[in-house]
Amino acid sequence: MVKKLIFFGTLTLTFSFTACSQVEEENIVQQADSLAIPQDTALISPFKNSSYTRYDNKWIELSKGISYIERTAPDSAIVNNSKISILKIDPAVAEFEFKSATQNNRELLCVVDYAEKFDYNIVINAGMYDLRNYYKSKGLLINNAEHANNPQLYPNYNMMICANPKKEGLSNFNVVDLTFHPWSTIRSKYSSFSQGLRMIDAEGRPMSWNKRAQYCSQLIVAEDKDGMVYFIFTRSPYSQNYMINFMVSMGLRNAVYMEGGPQTSLYVNIGEHRIEKLGSYVSNTYPTDANGEFWPLPNVIGVRVKK
Repeated sequence: MVKKLIFFGTLTLTFSFTACSQVEEENIVQQADSLAIPQDTALISPFKNSSYTRYDNKWIELSKGISYIERTAPDSAIVNNSKISILKIDPAVAEFEFKSATQNNRELLCVVDYAEKFDYNIVINAGMYDLRNYYKSKGLLINNAEHANNPQLYPNYNMMICANPKKEGLSNFNVVDLTFHPWSTIRSKYSSFSQGLRMIDAEGRPMSWNKRAQYCSQLIVAEDKDGMVYFIFTRSPYSQNYMINFMVSMGLRNAVYMEGGPQTSLYVNIGEHRIEKLGSYVSNTYPTDANGEFWPLPNVIGVRVKK
C-alpha cells in the first residue's frame, strides 16, 4: 500500500492505494512471461520522463568502480520509454548505510533530501514497508548496532541484504539467499540488514510470481558471480516475471525485489552525473505514468563513494 502525504499548513492528508508487491515467492519459472495487458487496465500516460541519451545502451563510468547504463528492454512497455536503468557498483569503492525515518524523529524525506542531509551519492528504497505502519519495514530491517527499524524476520522473504561487515574478508555489501545460508549463520557477520522478496536465487535460478500479473515500475537489487552489486530500475511497467527473465539473461543472481509503483526511487549524484529516476505505474491500482515527483520514504539505502 502506498500512502501519499499532502501538507496544508498544519493539516496532513493521507491518500492510500496498493503498490505493486507480492506477499511471498513461489516456484521456479518454467517459461517466459507474456507482456499481454489485462483488458480492464486503463492506459494514461501524460508524463514522459527525461531521456538520458548519453547512457543509452552503453556503460558509462561515473567514478572508479561505479558504472551506469540505460538498456532498451527487449519488448516495448505500454507507456514511457521502455528503458531499464542499471547502476553497477563495486562494493569495495563505497560505504553503505540503511537509514530510517525512525532514526530521525520520524521525518519522511525523498531520496534527494536523504542524499543532501546525509551526504549520500546514491539513494534507493530499502524495501517494502508494513501496510499497518508506514514507518516500519515489512521485512527485517536492522540499520546498525544502535537501531533496528524492524528486528523481526518476515516469513517467506528469503533474501537478505547485508552491509557493514564485522569481520575482515567480507564484502561491504552482500545479498544472501536465506535458503542457502540461514539467518543464524550470517547475523553475527554484519551490522546492517534488509530482508526482501527473492526473485532469483543464489544459483541464478528464477523464481515464479504466479499471481495475476501486475505491470509496474520496479526497483531491484541483485549481484553477479563476481560480487558486483546492481541497482535495477524501470519506470516503464513490466511484470515481475518479465524482469526476472531479463536479469537471468544478464547472468545475475541473488535478486531481491525492493519496491514498485510511484514510490520507487533511484537517485545518483556523482561528479557531473546526476540521475533521478522515479516510478509511477501500477496496472491494477494506479495505471498512470503521470507521477512527476519523488515520494517521501520511510526507509532507504544510502551509498557514499569512498574518497
